[in-house]
Amino acid sequence: NLSFTEPWLGGKKPTSLSVSLYKSISSNGQSDEQREAIEITGLTIGLGKRLKYPDDYFTLYNGLNFQQYKLINSQSFFSFRNGFSNNVNYNIKVGRNSTDQIIFPRRGSNFSLSLKVTPPYSMFDGIDDYSSVSDQEKYSWIEYYKWKFKSSWFSAFTDKLVLNTRIEMGLLGAYNNDLGVAPFERFYVGGDGMSGMGYQFDGRELISLRGYGNNTLSPQTGATIYNKYTTELRYAISLNPGSTVYALGFLEAGNTWDKFDNFNPFGVKRSAGFGVRIMLPMIGMMGLDYGWGLDEIPTNPDANGGQFHFSIGQQF
Repeated sequence: NLSFTEPWLGGKKPTSLSVSLYKSISSNGQSDEQREAIEITGLTIGLGKRLKYPDDYFTLYNGLNFQQYKLINSQSFFSFRNGFSNNVNYNIKVGRNSTDQIIFPRRGSNFSLSLKVTPPYSMFDGIDDYSSVSDQEKYSWIEYYKWKFKSSWFSAFTDKLVLNTRIEMGLLGAYNNDLGVAPFERFYVGGDGMSGMGYQFDGRELISLRGYGNNTLSPQTGATIYNKYTTELRYAISLNPGSTVYALGFLEAGNTWDKFDNFNPFGVKRSAGFGVRIMLPMIGMMGLDYGWGLDEIPTNPDANGGQFHFSIGQQF
């Protein structure tokens, strides 16, 4: 993994340029022709800029991304064992952040709306009947569009007691109904949102929902639509810049769907619980939560109930 960031491109305006090149190889370690391996090569070029309109809190990000998946005798969740898949996409994101601080915000809000798109290859690939085409050929060039929206509000009752409410949702769509939605870039909801962080071969997004097992609110192949609602009441135990600590109680709800026709923003699985966050300068934000899933999952009776969840990093 090789990355470069220039936070002040040109030296006059707060414009950032980032370049990242990476390659990963996951294999069973065998060196013969029957070895199993997945190789991922990627390149990302991004340009971020602070806007002056509608106000100084707005930012704009544009990025070009390339990923190539190479499968060798793969036994994983891919629908083919050998071959290549290429993911070339453009990402645009508009955000607004007016929070008063990063670690323990008391006031302000944070919003973002993003769109990731690939070229519509199926419009000019010359294939009329995809039922007679192999999955390797069908997904040699992955096509999709992906919308995501996130929002977070902070309201202070006192300097130490803060209410945080969050809403987020995502939609993965297809240009061609005959081809369908690609088995890449899908949403997996449930648990701590960290399970398999190093094994996201298919570009999946892991969405936490405390009180349920990891990924238990999504089908095995992932979901194309999700939404999530969160309310947290936070109380600061220590606001020392070297070690900030706060406790929280939460109510949370979310769910996934495979088709827009089935989407119901109120048909969600609920949970409640409490936790603690500790900010350590050399590590970052660490969290431990205990959540209780209030709704059963018909296909997985053990998914809800009392669950401990560990997290690393500051959430949106």
